[in-house]
Amino acid sequence: MSKQVPVIDVHTHMMSHEYIDVIKKHGGDYTIGKIVGGQEAIHRKGAAFMTLYDEMFDYEVRVKNMDKAGVDIAIVSLTCPSVYWGGEDLSVSTTKLMNDHMSAAQKSHPARIRYFATLPWQYPEAAIKQLEQALDNGAVGVMVLANIAGEPLISPKLAPIWEQINKHALPVLVHPTTPPGLEALEMREYNLVASIGFMVDTTLAISKMIFDGFLDRYPNLKIIASHGGATLPYIIGRLDRCHETMPPCRVKISERPSSYMRKIYLDSVVYNVASLMMGIDVCGEDNVLYGSDYPHNIGDMAGCLSRVDALQPTQRDKVRGLNAMKIFNL
Repeated sequence: MSKQVPVIDVHTHMMSHEYIDVIKKHGGDYTIGKIVGGQEAIHRKGAAFMTLYDEMFDYEVRVKNMDKAGVDIAIVSLTCPSVYWGGEDLSVSTTKLMNDHMSAAQKSHPARIRYFATLPWQYPEAAIKQLEQALDNGAVGVMVLANIAGEPLISPKLAPIWEQINKHALPVLVHPTTPPGLEALEMREYNLVASIGFMVDTTLAISKMIFDGFLDRYPNLKIIASHGGATLPYIIGRLDRCHETMPPCRVKISERPSSYMRKIYLDSVVYNVASLMMGIDVCGEDNVLYGSDYPHNIGDMAGCLSRVDALQPTQRDKVRGLNAMKIFNL
């Protein structure tokens, strides 16, 4: 374990074999199949987006790999496709399955594991009930995909859930999934969902939050935009210019979009120091958090940490863990 500021990983995933079994039996558009190279992956409508690895199911291996990389605490979350399929009963039961699974892991490794709650977002009343149960069982935040089976996160239908999360002032990890328009975007080949589609999905979700005044309505939320905020740090100047010159961009907000980026947190799941520095420049050194995307094939606990450790000391310590300690009350 680290002897410096504790390293807290806010973007890291786990599953269970029972969860995969549910997808195999009831996943509908979601199926499990082989990809080039022979590994199994989760597909949506034939497009692979989530390669499965043994490390996704083994907390003992996780803790050993955390020790090797110098990571002290992992705040684990389920990843896409989450539980947004199969109808209400199946969505709720799968939610409970995964929250109970992660709560048990936290209890087994109390010094090393925390977790984000999974919610059945399509069913607000049930989602609020599951949120309260998960918080009672130790959840420290909420994970949501960047679209709920194609529905945007700013949908009025979801408002009761957001109001409850805002009431608790929780961190919310916004994680991409297959973006709407998968077929039109022709992302079935080359794993384009993971490389490009995920970036599109997060960028759309957070941009809509900004332009819709969502962050004004829910001021207590701590939104964490996955993968370094996707493309937002790079294009935020364009959003400002559009806000300045295009009246539709000013219907619900008067402040420049860039001002809202100081209300959003980014993780460090980027793969060069320049991208990490851009995120710090746009969101501020108090709003960037260490993340690794372990145990996915592009996950990189040691590499993401090495880029954080290349920052100047004050920034380094905040990103390593001080910022996460503050927003998660650790």
